[in-house]
Order: sequence, then structure tokens, then C-alpha cells
Amino acid sequence: MRSEINEEESIDLGKCALTTLPTWLNQRTEAKFLNLYQNRLIELPDVLWQLRKLQQLNVAENQLTTVGEGLGNLVELEMLDLGHNRLKIVPEAIGNLRKLTFLYLSDNQFSTLPQSFAQLQQLRYLNLTDNQFTVLPDFVGDLRRLIELRLYNNQLRTLPTAIGELTSLKELHVMNNRLTTLPETVGNLTSLRKLILQNNGLTALPTTIGNLTVLTDLDLRNNKVRSLPASLGDLTSLRFLDLRANGLVELPPSMAALTNLEKLDLRWNKLTTPPTWLQVLEAQGCIVYV
Repeated sequence: MRSEINEEESIDLGKCALTTLPTWLNQRTEAKFLNLYQNRLIELPDVLWQLRKLQQLNVAENQLTTVGEGLGNLVELEMLDLGHNRLKIVPEAIGNLRKLTFLYLSDNQFSTLPQSFAQLQQLRYLNLTDNQFTVLPDFVGDLRRLIELRLYNNQLRTLPTAIGELTSLKELHVMNNRLTTLPETVGNLTSLRKLILQNNGLTALPTTIGNLTVLTDLDLRNNKVRSLPASLGDLTSLRFLDLRANGLVELPPSMAALTNLEKLDLRWNKLTTPPTWLQVLEAQGCIVYV
């Protein structure tokens, strides 16, 4: 993302109630930034695909139902925001945008991604939230530069084993889906700092979760986890652990090693006798709710 874009290179038509694009747009072929945020566009005309030097394109919060294959002409794009529209299909030509680092596709009606998506090797941030995905394709694992992946508010029942290829990933947000299990390969995400899993149907965690030794935030509230693996005690960087509203009846003694915890929430479980090490955590300054 480049902050030094000058006035001649920037076109800001956000919040202009546009239903079509101005005819003069095809004369602005040097433009690098185009903001069409929050208009009333139902389609993007071919004139847009002539702006081949664009690096940032924001067409969020319109009424788009399709995006043409001409999108693939914009090979200099680094940021693309198609969020909050009515799109159902990601065009195959998106694979031409090999300089993309930020891609926002949230709040549409997507359920699949084209195979060409695997070519977006520079992506660092990917937002697929508030769509209709039930599965993710294995080629998501090819996006190895990703550091943040947002998947919440979909209908995902599982994550692909290839998710473990995303070894640069620092944040994974998958709340409000239908997950019942996590693949063992989640333990390969050794750069992960935030893992947000609330409001799913998880019944257990893989033992490999203990490999995530730089994880600071783990949110498991409102799942169906009945027991926790002993390897949870290896997450010694954890600062915030939310286990609310599961079916826990006991906690593994290894959790006593989580001495960097700042907050541990255990409410709405079925713990019969809270372990004594909880008092030790509290004495160290950790907020504990049981």
C-alpha cells in the first residue's frame, strides 16, 4: 500500500450516489487509486478495465451482481475491495492480479473460489467473511504469504488439511461457522498469534494445538468441547483464553504452566471442583472467571 499517491493519480468518487461511471474516466489512464465506495453501481463498465495502472480499487458497498473478466487487466492492483455487494461468482481473471496483497470479498454471496485464486501468491490479508462457503479449496494452502485470514460468518464445516501450509499466518478468524473438528495440520501454524473459533460445534482440539507456542489469544467460547488436550499447557505465550459455554468437566493439570495468562474465562461449563492452580494464576494477576 502506497501513501504517496498524488492528486493526479487519485480519483475519489466515493459516496456520490453514482449509478454509472463518468465518461471522462477513460482519460485518466495514469490513475493509481480509484475510490467508488458506497455508490449505487450495479455493474462495472469496460472503461474501468482500461485503467491499467491502478494499484488500489475500492468498489465496496455498491449493488454489484457481477464483475467482468476485464478485471484481469488491472495487473498492478495491490488492494482490491469488492465487499458488501451482491456478487455470487469470483471471476477467473482474478488470478492475473499477482501483485495483490490485500483482498476484501466480505458480505457477498460467494460459495466457491476459482482455481486461478491459487496464483495470488503475494496476498497478505484475505477477507472472505459473511459469505456462503461450506468448504475451502485445498489451494488456499498455496497462499503462503498470508498473515491474516478472516473466514467468520460462513457455513464452514471443516478446514482443509492444506491450511497447515500457511506458516506465515498470524491471525485466523473462523467464528460463527459450523466446524466440528480442526485438522491436525493446524499445529503447523507456528507463527499464529490469534485463533478465534467461537460459536462453532467443535467437540475437541487436536493435540498438535500445543505447537502454537507464540499464540496469545485463543477463543473457544460457545462450542461443545468436553475435554482439553494436555498439550494446551504448552501454549506458554497465551494471554487471553476464553473457554466459556462448553461442556468442560475438568481441566488438564498442564494448564498450570500458562503463567502469562491475563484473562481466563471458564464460565458456563460443568467444572465440579476448580483446580487449586487457578488461585495461583489469580495471585499472579490473571483475571479468572469460573
